[in-house]
Amino acid sequence: MPQPRVFDVITQLDERQIGQLHALYQREWWTKGRSLESTRQCVTGSQVCLGLVDEAGDLAGFTRVITDFTFKAFVFDVIIAEHSRGLGLGERLVRLVLDHEPLRAVKHIELYCLPELVPFYARYGFSDGVGAVRLMRRIESTA
Repeated sequence: MPQPRVFDVITQLDERQIGQLHALYQREWWTKGRSLESTRQCVTGSQVCLGLVDEAGDLAGFTRVITDFTFKAFVFDVIIAEHSRGLGLGERLVRLVLDHEPLRAVKHIELYCLPELVPFYARYGFSDGVGAVRLMRRIESTA
């Protein structure tokens, strides 16, 4: 019987892991096209970063949080490497966010997800019952 894989938690990514995160981003519809530099900036600009690394220090999972540590925390980019899916790492990342000491007193922890992921996040107390709140977006023109 194979030994279970061990994944350590990290709160800072080194340059190699940022490159691995960038490669993960290129495989997902919501992050495809991000540059290496913008990946580096979003990591350094997030108040909380949580990664899961294997025995070799390779990034297997990642999420980040932008927060004021009081009223709002927004979870972004819960992402698992294809070769590490099905091992409960997504669940572990969500639990790490919710149990992260500096985030425990935040009134609202929020995220957005596809409709098919609502049941997954509902297991952790997230709800799509936010009343009449609507997502609005302004896209910066690069022209």
